[in-house]
Amino acid sequence: MDFPTIHTNIWDAVIAVPFVLITTEFIKWTTKIPHKYVPTVATILGLLISVFYSHRHDLSAGLFMGFFYGSAAVGSYAGLKTAWLAYRSTEKK
Repeated sequence: MDFPTIHTNIWDAVIAVPFVLITTEFIKWTTKIPHKYVPTVATILGLLISVFYSHRHDLSAGLFMGFFYGSAAVGSYAGLKTAWLAYRSTEKK
């Protein structure tokens, strides 16, 4: 069994991941879901976008990239939040 060839392009990094991040934040602000479910929401959004839009002709690539979109969005949010909190804590000293 051969592994699928997955082509990563500019769509993945510049459009899909920020879209998942922004949509997850919007859902978080409007529905007040518990914070422990936010990564799950991001993963589901990433899977939906990847399977039904960006990789609609290859299910295995869509699933793989969907998890990538969700994880990248959560990681980007966590990194930005940590950097912002570190900046704010040094600003007050």
